[in-house]
Amino acid sequence: MLYRFVITEKPSVAQAVASVLGANQRRAGYLEGSGWLVSWCLGHLAELADAAAYDPDYAKWRLEDLPILPESWRFTIAKDKRNQFDTLRTLLRREDVAEVVNACDAGREGELIFRTVYALAGCSKPISRLWISSMEDTAIREGFAHLRPGRDYDGLHQAALCRAKADWLVGINATRLFSLLYGRTLNIGRVVSPTLALIVQREAEIAAFQPEPFYTVELDCGGLTLSGERMANKKEAQDAAARCQGNAAVVQSVERREKAEKPPALYDLTTLQREANRTLGYTAQQTLDYLQALYEKKLCTYPRTDSRFLTDDMEAGVPALAAVAAALCGVDAPETVLAGPVCNSARVSDHHAIVPTASANTVDLEALPIGEREILRLVSLGLLRAVSSPHRYAETCITAMCGGDPYTAKRKEVLSPGWKVYARTEDTEAGTGPDDVAEGQSLPVFAAQVKAGRTTPPKHYTEDTLLSAMETAGADYRVPTKPEGFVGEGGTAEGASFSPKGGNERYGACDDAPEDAGRRGIGTPATRAATLEKLVSAGFVQRKKAKKVVSLLPTPLGTALITVLPEALQSPALTAEWEHRLKEVERGTLAPEDFMAEISAMLRELVGTVRPVEGGDVLFPPEREAVGRCPRCGRAVTERKQGFFCEERTCGFAIWKNNRWWENRRKTLTRAIVAALLKDGRAPVAGLWSEKAGRAYNATVELSDDGTRASFHLVFDP
Repeated sequence: MLYRFVITEKPSVAQAVASVLGANQRRAGYLEGSGWLVSWCLGHLAELADAAAYDPDYAKWRLEDLPILPESWRFTIAKDKRNQFDTLRTLLRREDVAEVVNACDAGREGELIFRTVYALAGCSKPISRLWISSMEDTAIREGFAHLRPGRDYDGLHQAALCRAKADWLVGINATRLFSLLYGRTLNIGRVVSPTLALIVQREAEIAAFQPEPFYTVELDCGGLTLSGERMANKKEAQDAAARCQGNAAVVQSVERREKAEKPPALYDLTTLQREANRTLGYTAQQTLDYLQALYEKKLCTYPRTDSRFLTDDMEAGVPALAAVAAALCGVDAPETVLAGPVCNSARVSDHHAIVPTASANTVDLEALPIGEREILRLVSLGLLRAVSSPHRYAETCITAMCGGDPYTAKRKEVLSPGWKVYARTEDTEAGTGPDDVAEGQSLPVFAAQVKAGRTTPPKHYTEDTLLSAMETAGADYRVPTKPEGFVGEGGTAEGASFSPKGGNERYGACDDAPEDAGRRGIGTPATRAATLEKLVSAGFVQRKKAKKVVSLLPTPLGTALITVLPEALQSPALTAEWEHRLKEVERGTLAPEDFMAEISAMLRELVGTVRPVEGGDVLFPPEREAVGRCPRCGRAVTERKQGFFCEERTCGFAIWKNNRWWENRRKTLTRAIVAALLKDGRAPVAGLWSEKAGRAYNATVELSDDGTRASFHLVFDP
């Protein structure tokens, strides 16, 4: 009997797929039945190996080793995932397995996860691809009935592999380069650093902003308030108000226009994350986590999508989905569901927009965690808005003259609420005023007063607004100026600049951006939430809450880092260009080796030209005073309460103060001794105690390190 072997990304997905296929017999690490084998990957089972896998000397951080550019790439498997990989390899090599089905998440990373395991197992069997946007049983059956050839996704795999390699190259080389230049760990990433640059740029704009006063004159005409134009001079505004006091305002025109506001499109991941941050206060990562849980519970469609439309073949089912959404929200569905405007296959890429599933109406909402419940309702409201009629209103604009100056008033009358009956906030744009104002009418002015105001600076980024900026980074970014108080001209040699191609093109200013830069963003919907979390965990960005709004602010370390980074590593426009070129790799219009050559060329130029800025010791003061350099990785070793430790946490080098070797010799390990050991590998020590001889003696202590632990031994010099 020949089997078809299905590999999913997670055990929970494997369970759902196996249930549909009838593979109900549980085995060690997989499920079997009805001619199917089903197993899972536990996420990224294999990842690109660390630099030391290519050369043991790379375990130490040294400038002379940079740039590190592997000619052939190696992967490593996490120890806690080795057993599952062995299971997959065994199944892939079974002679009775005729075909392999890639059922990992239908996206770039899912393709990489499967293909890496497939390649490391040495498998060459035919691949089919399951590509679905819902975990419902009907969607799984439909997907297996229309499996696609695996070769159709070769471009997607190449793009995913290029993304992983580029991130590795930039992370390894740039992090080591700038950490060694400035004496402390500075984690730099292809996507993380440009995102940080956006935040630092915004704070620089806020700091440089100079508020300007302005004045307006308001006329009270008995139930109607007329407002004048802004004036920069207070005396002029006071004179204008005096001319109106006790006079009449003559109506020049009354214009009434009926307008329609189209409903917003359905949610993709980024717009949902923005809305959830704005209305619920959730972080982008929280929203993604809640949505992923809903997807695995078959309550929402695939979360990591960049489309806001459904496919044409879904149009007939939209009214039923709207009924489900209305039930979930406890509201009535629209009398007329307009399915046509939300269905457009031409505007759907890998996955359609996020909507509740048809089976979501069977869930007990109160049994769901509150975060999942709120996101499910938000998705449902999004669907109800999108399929509703436009919001219709009449806007009346009244223009009058008084004292020789023009004054205006606007009022809004809702004709048909349309989609706004499902809005989470009320419409506050109505305005007030009498209905019977006519052209040529004289309106008595009962009071004329001057209102003072001041221009306001740009607002701090929230996750809502930062996600929006990341989406359009190619068009919106301008190279930041150096914040006040920092020294130096930047991290490049004089006259040098960098681009993805290693040349001197600059896309920093809006008018120099590529033609389609507005459609090029930093990262992807699937990765932006993790990017924000990395910035916070690395200490470059902090969340600060004020008046129920959580802002993203750069820390001094984050600001200092952007100050010294060259444009190639901090420009959101350039990073957006790289993302666009990954799309070209996916489509097959750019060769993967050409993309990687561009990244490698940029890194060679970076390492060859970057010099530390003047005053770097001020920008990056050490967290602790260094005792010496780590013999394992070359980073700083500092003293703490328990001992002396390498500042690079992943290194693991340590000399403990309560070391038994020193305790047996009744000697306290001092800072001076450790400094000598780290500098010369040996240190003369007086007063060591010999239990056997019952006396003290002097000797030289030598330090040895095998990469796992530090040890000591004695040398008796003549």
